Amino acid sequence: MKVFSSVYTFDYSWEEVSSANWRKYCPWNDKSTHVISVDTLSRDVDPATGILRTERLITCNQSAPAWVVSLLGGAKISHVYETSFVSPADKRVTMCSTNLTWSNILRVRETVTYQPDLTASSPGHERTRFTQDAKITALCGGWQKVKTKIEEASIERFSENARRGREGFEAVLEMSRRVFGEEKEREQMK
Repeated sequence: MKVFSSVYTFDYSWEEVSSANWRKYCPWNDKSTHVISVDTLSRDVDPATGILRTERLITCNQSAPAWVVSLLGGAKISHVYETSFVSPADKRVTMCSTNLTWSNILRVRETVTYQPDLTASSPGHERTRFTQDAKITALCGGWQKVKTKIEEASIERFSENARRGREGFEAVLEMSRRVFGEEKEREQMK
């Protein structure tokens, strides 16, 4: 098993980040062109806690290295199952995802959280801490060299995708702030 961990601070409030999260794969994000669709499977609010729980299926164009595809076979389309929890009271978004495609060969478990970064924020300038952890495990039986090679290639690819994902989400956050700011101005002028 290989582990990927990353911490990043977005220069946006938790409210901005948590609401823009639902637009992460929109046309404003030119880094997520591999995402074909995001389908909401279920969504409900726990009346006791106020936590919003959402299940989604994310369909993507496969981006596995060519040698992995030739060795293991596979389709050009992959699916990821995501469960998210939004706690307005705690100002915390937690998203857990796992691959469905090739899950009998490679298991990828990712957990992402967004919370206010109280150490980097100041009045009128709130920031949000993004934490990302992934555990990648190749399940190839006794072929230790193959398992290790697949895990190393997967963690390298995951790291590259994580960087691009942050860059794309920054673009979504910037566009969201601008568009919603303009809309707010128009509403105030009425």
